[in-house]
Amino acid sequence: MSADLTVPTRSPRKSTSSSLTPLARDASPPAMSSSVSVAAEWDLLSDRFYRRVTVYSPLLWSPPSATAAASSSSGAGGGSGGVLGRLDLSTHIVAAAPFGGPIAAVRDDSKIVQLHSEPSRRRLLLFSSSGHPIASSPWPPQLPRLHSLAFSSSLNLVALLSDGSLLRFRLPDLKPNPSSSPVPLLPPASGGVADAAFWGGGVAILTEDNRIVVTTDIDSADPRPRELTDPCVGQDEQVLCMAVVEPQFVMSGSPEVLLAVGDRVLAVDEDGVQTLGLGLEIGPVQKMAVSPNGKLLAAFAHDGRLLVIPTDFSKIIFEYECDSALPPDQIAWCGLDSVLLYWSEVLLMVGPNGDPVLYNYDEPIKLIPECDGVRILSNSSMEFLHRVPDSTTSIFGIGSMSPAALLYDARDHYDRQSAKAYDNYQLISSSLPEAIEACIDAAGHEFDVSRQHKLLRAATYGLAFCSQFPHERFREMCKTLRVLNAVRDPQIGMPLTIQQYKLLTAPVLIGRLINANQHLLALRISEYLDLNPEVVIMHWACEKITASAAIPDTVLLEGLLDKLRLCKGISYAAVAAHADNSGRRKLAAMLVDHESQSSKQIPLLLSIDEQDKALSKAIESGDTDLVYLVLFHIWQKVAVEKSAPLDFFGVINARPLARDLFMAYAR
Repeated sequence: MSADLTVPTRSPRKSTSSSLTPLARDASPPAMSSSVSVAAEWDLLSDRFYRRVTVYSPLLWSPPSATAAASSSSGAGGGSGGVLGRLDLSTHIVAAAPFGGPIAAVRDDSKIVQLHSEPSRRRLLLFSSSGHPIASSPWPPQLPRLHSLAFSSSLNLVALLSDGSLLRFRLPDLKPNPSSSPVPLLPPASGGVADAAFWGGGVAILTEDNRIVVTTDIDSADPRPRELTDPCVGQDEQVLCMAVVEPQFVMSGSPEVLLAVGDRVLAVDEDGVQTLGLGLEIGPVQKMAVSPNGKLLAAFAHDGRLLVIPTDFSKIIFEYECDSALPPDQIAWCGLDSVLLYWSEVLLMVGPNGDPVLYNYDEPIKLIPECDGVRILSNSSMEFLHRVPDSTTSIFGIGSMSPAALLYDARDHYDRQSAKAYDNYQLISSSLPEAIEACIDAAGHEFDVSRQHKLLRAATYGLAFCSQFPHERFREMCKTLRVLNAVRDPQIGMPLTIQQYKLLTAPVLIGRLINANQHLLALRISEYLDLNPEVVIMHWACEKITASAAIPDTVLLEGLLDKLRLCKGISYAAVAAHADNSGRRKLAAMLVDHESQSSKQIPLLLSIDEQDKALSKAIESGDTDLVYLVLFHIWQKVAVEKSAPLDFFGVINARPLARDLFMAYAR
């Protein structure tokens, strides 16, 4: 694992820039497509436009020999040895973290694979969203069959085994956490896992004897599963599918599990079981998915109807007759306005009105729901399908004469030194703030850097004539886009949208970067956004100590101090404590000498058996409480080790303040 603050290796092919330098206003951007060609990329669903953005293509699945150097220099951690040259989604159990997070995969041992096409022993693989190999680890042997993989909200990778036990893996090195022993979640004699549904903080498990067990703390080292009310499914009945309404959307604060049993749907929680939709003609439900806000349910019925229903089943909002009654392999919400259904080679997007949109794929795909759309992972690409923002529609819509479209056109005329630029300005002078805001907002929703540039240049043209528009809005968008473009780089592989970034927040993004060992980029973003870089440097220092077992203490200390001095007030004691826990007590003693706060320094000196130095530091601080702390620690150690009390008195007699304080206490 590399823990150096080095610049990540960049892909030689053209990609979204990861530089945090300002967008050059004097540079000539590449020739832009006309608004007609931009709108030609959209698909009309009801009265709304949607677009598929190809974020990464081709993906960086590559042999270990080609990626080992890149993984080391980018600090990805874990090594890429044994990473497959190409991940085949059809033969692997795959999970992807939300907010542009990583992809984990394990070969599905129930699938037939071509001889010699893959290693005989299964491996747990970790990739970025761009397909960049991050880590590879042998799958623990002699475990029950793997049922499913998922990422928790804190980005822990969890594996649910067929016997109902849970195994957690630490990122990015994929080490089992806290141990290699799975944690059982199911009661004895439950029959194992029949189905399961994960959400950010928990999992609901349907057992083979039709009981439901949920746990809301899968990130905990000791999760506490609890059984919900018995749904009383008959022996001759079958649970067709399940879905979970997450706790934050339920008034009780506990998850609610929806079970499709026969021709009815049951809502099961800790308080009881309720049969839903008795007055609705729904029929047996084959697949279900709850909307991102927990208010709606998309249900695929046995007769090929797609139904959208409130989660209380009060009415059918709309239904659509699909051409096939065969249940889809996957069903997912695309934001709050449409539902995606995937069968082999066919992806269908259905909205409340109008004709659906059909996409064809000649390879398997994985739908990854996000708050504002769906990421579509295939063997060769990562796409993002989402609703076209209103600001973008107003600018690039075919035939649009909105103020924003005219301002965008005015900038184009201005760049070509045409007098029509001023004519356009006169047409929109009364609506100039609205047009500027639309251009800035549209730039924030673009993945293409040149299109961002063009939209921001249009906004600056309007700003020249509009003094009342808050210029801070423009500056903030530029800063946001520089951060987003940096993390979208293929070597980083985090395709965040601006809406996801706002929900995630900058500190959480920085936390994700440092956990992926991308310390240099995290440090640059922290400094750029005026955030305290202490958490970045602290994490880097601890990882550097862990990864530098062969480096002498004095050499390592010099390298650590060079970086630790970059942040005033940083806790050297915390880094020293990590060094001590890593078995490097001498390094810990040298680091703690640089701690400026005696209240942090002295307890650590005592923990590493530096009592004499701790007493001297306590006396120098003038804090009598710290002096007493050291004296009592030494006295207790004398009592435990049955050392000669004369040794203790010899220590304090040489220090008058310590002697006087001890005598005052003894009286």
